[in-house]
Amino acid sequence: MPPFKDENILIIAPGSQTTLAQLGLPESFTPASHRFPTRMFLAPDGKTYEPHKIRSRKKEVVSNGDVAMEGTSAANGVEEEEFYEDPEDNEGAIYPLKEGRIENMPAFFAFLQHVHATFGPQLHSPIMLIAQPCWTAKNHEDVTQFIFEKFKTPALCIMDSALATSYAFGIANATIIDVGFEKVDVTAITDFQISGRGVVPKSGGEAMTRRLMQLLESKDFTRDMAEQLKKSMICEILPPGTPLPGTDEAAVAEDVITNPAAAASTGAASSGPSVKITEPPRVAGLEPDPIDDDLGLDEKVVDDDGVLDVASIVTSGKTQEFLAKKEKEKAEKAAARKATRDAEKAEAAAAAARPARLPNSKRPRAMFHYEETVKEAPVAKRQKTPEVAPPPPAVVEEPVSAVEAKPMGSDGFPSMGGDPAEEAARREQQKAARKEERRKIREEENPDRIRRDIEIGVERFQAASEGMIDSIADTVHRTVLSVNDIGKRQDAWDALVICGSGCKVRGFKDALLATLNNRYLVSPSSATMFMSELPSNIATPSGTGSMTPNASFSSTPHAPPTASAVNPLLLAATTASNPVLNPNLSVASFNGNGAPSHSSHSQSPTSIKTATPPSYFPEWKQYDEAVFLGSQVAAKVIFVVDQGLSKGFLSRVEFNEEGPTAIHQVGLVF
Repeated sequence: MPPFKDENILIIAPGSQTTLAQLGLPESFTPASHRFPTRMFLAPDGKTYEPHKIRSRKKEVVSNGDVAMEGTSAANGVEEEEFYEDPEDNEGAIYPLKEGRIENMPAFFAFLQHVHATFGPQLHSPIMLIAQPCWTAKNHEDVTQFIFEKFKTPALCIMDSALATSYAFGIANATIIDVGFEKVDVTAITDFQISGRGVVPKSGGEAMTRRLMQLLESKDFTRDMAEQLKKSMICEILPPGTPLPGTDEAAVAEDVITNPAAAASTGAASSGPSVKITEPPRVAGLEPDPIDDDLGLDEKVVDDDGVLDVASIVTSGKTQEFLAKKEKEKAEKAAARKATRDAEKAEAAAAAARPARLPNSKRPRAMFHYEETVKEAPVAKRQKTPEVAPPPPAVVEEPVSAVEAKPMGSDGFPSMGGDPAEEAARREQQKAARKEERRKIREEENPDRIRRDIEIGVERFQAASEGMIDSIADTVHRTVLSVNDIGKRQDAWDALVICGSGCKVRGFKDALLATLNNRYLVSPSSATMFMSELPSNIATPSGTGSMTPNASFSSTPHAPPTASAVNPLLLAATTASNPVLNPNLSVASFNGNGAPSHSSHSQSPTSIKTATPPSYFPEWKQYDEAVFLGSQVAAKVIFVVDQGLSKGFLSRVEFNEEGPTAIHQVGLVF
């Protein structure tokens, strides 16, 4: 078979809500070029499917003075109808995938045909299809038969989404936590093979959206409002044990500890009564004494100009002029010092008057900016937009040099040096004027969208409440424990990959990682209390005198390979020319002495870490959609480098000979 070219490879990664697709592999792998909503609509005939909503409207008849012929619809007074597509309409949409499962196979086939027709690939274009973990063997056979018979493709590879993610990170042992739309898939991978699976149904991004709708039901929150709130910066998932702001627990936690050492040993906030530290006395002759603010005079004037020749001054006869000059200089210095102190006091008072900017996790309430799309009569809707107070009176413009000479305040506005209250009011007016100007520009650019400001309380911190994080953590623990190779469990704990669109909520990854550490992490000192390298199938003494059960373990802790196991791709030929494409290079399985680099016998991890994303893909900044990056890496290896030597894909010849069941013998699915 001739080798495939990079520009002819078609990659399709279906999801419950969004499908990522791209034709061709760029020189440097990039995010998906096309994003399709995974939905279809029934056609007007009620049998076929269309990618967009089809609506009918009355056809406009343009009169040009001609007389309508007898028998036509225009002559009979019947208005004609025409059909048009409405891409923004979602009414009556059919989603073929439900929690990753293929619920409507005809609609899914129609959707694949729509994606394929959008790119219009050539006949010799191979297809890389990313499968969801919950797809059955029958689903793989049906999809294989449809693609070969409908698209006439020369080769097809169906790859599991978790394996694609591991290819993106280039790690052989990992735990993939894919937070999707309506579920969370947890997959344990060892040596680039799937060793354990787990799923958390009725969770993910949709569950968080519904939770926000339930909490904010009193504010008449719609699904679109809750979805925008979930994606905003004020929605945050706090780590376990963090009190909600505004509660009594938060007030106790915010107490300032003046002596951390005393607090760690005794629990007291400080070791004794606080002592006010006063400024040390000034030494005469080194710097001037402080100025009396009430009288405006110096308590003691210190002449630090050096030793004067008094005799020469007296004999010159200009003693009075000299003394007057010195007094004038001292008065000018005292006035300058007093002006500096007054300016510092005014700045301190203005800073104290301004409210402190607390982080979002410590603010009881925050403002949510909701953007609503208006489809009909946008002008009438925009008239209801609240108008801001009229702009402040015009300020006399000053030369640039004068403005630059003035000190700048902490908020970016030049300080006028006047009353702090007036200064703060003037800055607030300038901020309001700028905000109003930005709002007008935004409404002019998007006339069909209006913006509303809604105040949200602590409900924005409870999107993942009701045990969602705990359920995901429990599933991760049970999935890693299902790995037969006990020595690889710790490696799976040290390479957690949290991906999927549902994990984009602020604080989700940190909260999940903190929950795993709090519930399942075992310190290394307690894990090696008795014998650190003793295999788990040998009975060991415990603190209670019982013996470790060994009935669930065989005499050999490592499971022997089976004939049905899929052989991983042999990439030895590509390591020299393309080292980045071989994920095995990033894993050191053995040390210098030939012994395994890591061994573990405990049922609980001694460390839990997240995998470090690769840094050699400059186009990728966020790895929430790492499954598509891994699909590009796998497509490059399978179709271009390996060229079918390791049975990475199913060719048309093999499909014609063995049928769709041959897909189980190739690819990277199980």
